[in-house]
Amino acid sequence: MKRIIFILSIILLMAIPAESQSLKKMGNKLKQTTSKEAEQQVNKTIDDAFNKSGDQAQTNNDKVNETASTATANTGATQELWTKYDFVPGDTVIFEDLLANEQNGEFPSKWDLKTGNVEIAELNGESVINFPSTKNSEIVPLMKEKGDYLPEKFTIEFDAYFTEFCTKFEIKLYDVVNQQKNPDLPRIIISPKDIFIYNKGKTTFDENKNYPYWQHIAISFNIRSLKIYFGEERITNIPNLGGNPSGFSILASQCHEGNAALIKNIRIAKGSMNLYDRVMTDGKFITNGIRFDVGKATLRPESMGVINQIYKLMSEHADLSFSVEGHTDSDGNEAANQKLSEERAASVKKALVEKGIAADRLSTSGLGESQPIDTNNTPEGKANNRRVEFIKI
Repeated sequence: MKRIIFILSIILLMAIPAESQSLKKMGNKLKQTTSKEAEQQVNKTIDDAFNKSGDQAQTNNDKVNETASTATANTGATQELWTKYDFVPGDTVIFEDLLANEQNGEFPSKWDLKTGNVEIAELNGESVINFPSTKNSEIVPLMKEKGDYLPEKFTIEFDAYFTEFCTKFEIKLYDVVNQQKNPDLPRIIISPKDIFIYNKGKTTFDENKNYPYWQHIAISFNIRSLKIYFGEERITNIPNLGGNPSGFSILASQCHEGNAALIKNIRIAKGSMNLYDRVMTDGKFITNGIRFDVGKATLRPESMGVINQIYKLMSEHADLSFSVEGHTDSDGNEAANQKLSEERAASVKKALVEKGIAADRLSTSGLGESQPIDTNNTPEGKANNRRVEFIKI
């Protein structure tokens, strides 16, 4: 019996990668166990088999599921954790990449490469941009405008995957492929425990050591001032950045071989929303900053920046009441989009009521894909059409 278990253990261990990630990519296999490691693990497996009653060994699939649960735990944060989040994205999306229809192992189609190697990979069934080497790789978004495409007010958002304490992402606020270097614009280094801006200093914060995990990163620029958010916390607030941002570049690498550095859900938007002025001038305001899970009416945590601002507005102006209208892009079935838009409007109202706004100050309706404000032929246009409108009543 012991000999049979020994043989089966060897076969099992040869099939398990040393890194229990579900990252799958072409031409870049996960590190396998060495022969010495395999021998040690076989001995441990045999001892465990005889010392424990029943078969308690965890299968490879169990390990994958455990990693997936850990990796997505942060994105499942409830909106209660984001009650002080005050980031509001720009009015109009000028670049968005949700990595739809990308091919695993290929270079991401909406980006250009400055240096290194970047590819599409898959993590837990979702496409991601992978920086697959310990050497730095740097990419820039493919924009229609090759000159200065960042206005005096803009926001940048993306989700970053942190696998260990030394995982870092470097941001430059100019396009390293298509624009000249601007020495007045400092480099921005984002890590799991601090944000460092060259010539401006470093801000540290409590490190989440529950690696690996996704974290939402948000950058807001308003004429001169720069704010950077790490998850729900505003970490950096610089009154005068000292330079004119003109583009966006992102650089990263694996800190140690096999420990992935990934990004997804990248969005650049222009403009700045002053809710009260917009309501008084236009009788309504439009936001694409209220986000939902794909195909669902479940609010994503980063939506709380806008919802918190609306709650503040309605608390300070008791005479304001709104009709909350949900809109979708044209992807999918028209009837399903209509139903989804109604459910999303109801979710927004529910969030505001739970914060303390009287229910009778809010009505809801859904208009599906029937009233686009932009084209449905580009990702950016679809992002602008997926919106929530607050109509003063």
